[in-house]
Amino acid sequence: MATRLSISKADIIKAIEASAAPVFRQKDLSALLQENRAFWRLAQSTTLPKFIEFLLASTKFRRVHLALPHRPETLFAWGDVSPHVIAAAAKPNAYICHFSAMRMHELTDQVPETIYANHEQRPLPHPAGELTQRAIDAAFRGKQRMTKNIAAMGDYRLCLINGKHTGQLGVVSMKDDAGVEFRVTGLERTLIDITVRPYYAGGVGEVLEAFRRAASRVSINKLSAMLKQMDFVYPYEQSIGFYLQRSGVYEPSRLEMFRKRKFTHDFYLTYAMKEKEYSPEWRLFFPAGL
Repeated sequence: MATRLSISKADIIKAIEASAAPVFRQKDLSALLQENRAFWRLAQSTTLPKFIEFLLASTKFRRVHLALPHRPETLFAWGDVSPHVIAAAAKPNAYICHFSAMRMHELTDQVPETIYANHEQRPLPHPAGELTQRAIDAAFRGKQRMTKNIAAMGDYRLCLINGKHTGQLGVVSMKDDAGVEFRVTGLERTLIDITVRPYYAGGVGEVLEAFRRAASRVSINKLSAMLKQMDFVYPYEQSIGFYLQRSGVYEPSRLEMFRKRKFTHDFYLTYAMKEKEYSPEWRLFFPAGL
């Protein structure tokens, strides 16, 4: 004897396919069930676990478990959803960033096996006190702090970064090969992010190459304004100015808005450099041979 779920299968599929995204959380499926229970003529005994069990057994829904050490997530994907769409859905309002965003903006030929996604922190107060040279030297003498919030995701790894709160500044929509939208950092925001955390971008050599490749498309005015709006404690304008100049593809006039800023401290292009050189113009230490 056919069940009400099986009788309503076509209508259930229609409702699922009308949803904005092909990746669902349990609460999304709960809302879908409650909104359509009467129309589908489902009894109250059709619980959410029973509904999910039916979807997994009778439709192209599949469960995606992300064993993130801080807080595991279980998602439900409708069909063959691309890993970047799944990664961008790993947390509410998450978006693709760093090395993965570089690939999408054609800033690298590398195909990272790790997909980087950012789930922003809640707003935090700006650190009190003045930035000192001693504090900068101490921070960059050691290794950069790296997230351990990493999980296997099919043929990839998901690296979920709990980044600075920006209100999703510079985040844009893209579509995968199947035409499914997901969120990713735009060109200028990507360049800022990889400057701040080069480890998540394949290192400073890859970052420098990204600046070269971005030359014909990047808005320096937008880059500068976005960096200012992000209000970092450290003077990353020195790093960005250095990358722009070192890439050798930007007209000197395009660097002026970074050159004219008053540099009050020596800074570092990356962490834990064993052999380094110094740029007096940018008051910046960088890896020897870069």
